[in-house]
Amino acid sequence: MKREQYIPFDKEFLLEQQTAEFISDKNEAGDFKKLFDILEHYFHDEAFNLIRLLKQNYAVFDPDLNQKERAEYRGKSELAVFKETLLKVLERGNYRRVDQETLDEAFTKADLIGLKLAIDLDDFNDFELYVRGHHKSREKVSKFYFWKKQLEFEYYDRVMIYLNYKDASYFNDKKIDISKLPFDPGCIVLKIFKRVPMNDLETIFPNAVPKMSNTDKLLFWVPAIVGGISLLSTKVIPSLIAMYAAYKAGESIDLGNSKTGLYQGLVALGILSAYLFRQYNNFVNKKIRYSKMLSDSLYFKNLGNNSGAFYSLLNSSEEEELKEVILAYAFLYKSKSPLTSEEVDIQIESWFKMKLNTDLDFDVEDALEKLKNIGLGIETNGKWKVLPLDKALIRIDEIWDGIFEYNQK
Repeated sequence: MKREQYIPFDKEFLLEQQTAEFISDKNEAGDFKKLFDILEHYFHDEAFNLIRLLKQNYAVFDPDLNQKERAEYRGKSELAVFKETLLKVLERGNYRRVDQETLDEAFTKADLIGLKLAIDLDDFNDFELYVRGHHKSREKVSKFYFWKKQLEFEYYDRVMIYLNYKDASYFNDKKIDISKLPFDPGCIVLKIFKRVPMNDLETIFPNAVPKMSNTDKLLFWVPAIVGGISLLSTKVIPSLIAMYAAYKAGESIDLGNSKTGLYQGLVALGILSAYLFRQYNNFVNKKIRYSKMLSDSLYFKNLGNNSGAFYSLLNSSEEEELKEVILAYAFLYKSKSPLTSEEVDIQIESWFKMKLNTDLDFDVEDALEKLKNIGLGIETNGKWKVLPLDKALIRIDEIWDGIFEYNQK
């Protein structure tokens, strides 16, 4: 799998690692923590401005607001601005969009539930999935009745689904009673989940409907048709024909043999019916397992819905921004000479690989650009260095003071 830019470690843990490994002087260690603290507040202020922009431009599409509240934002909420801001937050949080090929593969596979789901994608004007982080897990799944096999699955650590439903006219044209829909037509639904299997992404779509797979259909219909024809042709029909022929010829009917054949046919038909019931019951059990999986997702895996999802996304965005800047600053600070962006990238990625056994694709260009915009990083002829800690603290303090500056004339 392609390496991710997501850094799967807590910001406080990374701060401790950098402080312990790169800052030998206690005063420098204290200054480094102060710099970290001010930068954290700086990125938190950026996140505050982003969430205000998100909420204002999402309000008219928010299914959690009533019609009267949503009407107040008509003309104030813009879909283009909302989506642009949301994508910015996702990018900062190192989420990546799931491509169509990955989605198609997930739709055709059913690793954990063994159940095929039908999803009417025409219900949406637009839908997108964004993920970050992945890990592997092993679980036992049933294979061929009593045999259970342990399989290895890959999970996404976080998945955000974006669903833009079509307006009321679309559902009216389909003769659907809008009052019975669990959502408001024209709304935008956002949901964040944790630990979602890569090949079961379709389970988080709210309109996923279980249906029989081709294997289920074969196991159900082939024995039904073959067994039914066999019973009718060898037991039931011959007995009925013999009885009718004897009746037409005026001969005495051998009820004993006829009844025996019918009884045998009925017994075999009962066995076949029991088998078919078992196959159908297996399908029903899969649907129950699917319902349980949905319940688990709603109560245990769901991290946020609609406008409530903004806080989770922005918290992730803040942390990723902070971690990238602190790492870039720490590695440049400890270097005795300026480094190229490629050298910074190699050093940080090697440190993660050797120290934390983690293979990631550090977004060095973004980290260095942030340092430059804040005024902590200096580029000269393609090589980078950072301000010393004392000057860096003065610089970031000036920026922080300027955020709340109010000049009254």
